[in-house]
Amino acid sequence: MIFLSFIVAFVLSMLPLPQLLQSVRPEFVSIVLIYWAIAVPNRVGVGIGWIAGLIYDVSIDALLGQHALTFALITYLAIKLHQRIRVFPIWQQALTIFVLMMLQGTVILWIRGMLGDAPPLSTFMLSAFSTALFWPVAYLLLRQLRRYYQIN
Repeated sequence: MIFLSFIVAFVLSMLPLPQLLQSVRPEFVSIVLIYWAIAVPNRVGVGIGWIAGLIYDVSIDALLGQHALTFALITYLAIKLHQRIRVFPIWQQALTIFVLMMLQGTVILWIRGMLGDAPPLSTFMLSAFSTALFWPVAYLLLRQLRRYYQIN
């Protein structure tokens, strides 16, 4: 079920959208990665984050390793803070997700800026905001799946 949720997240991340909506697309792979790192940190770790990032880099034709680095970083932080995040109310979890997404966006902006291909900062801020807004829906859906399939 964990693997299937990642496949769905990758598909949602690659669906074509109009140019106007591209910048507000939630980071589906990051959401799924953070959820599983919080819910079952013994199964989804930094290595899974790194591999998911490499696959994501290849799938969107990005610089190889930039998303791998950021996914590994946010997975590490989610695992380190998983006991705290789990007891937060869902709105505080969404704020935590916003901070993690801003960190991810900052690292990608820094990497792409060193290459001379820095997109506007507003792109990452809108994506982080939409990801935080989508977190409660994703959290509840993935929690239902985890409970139904008894993933521990």
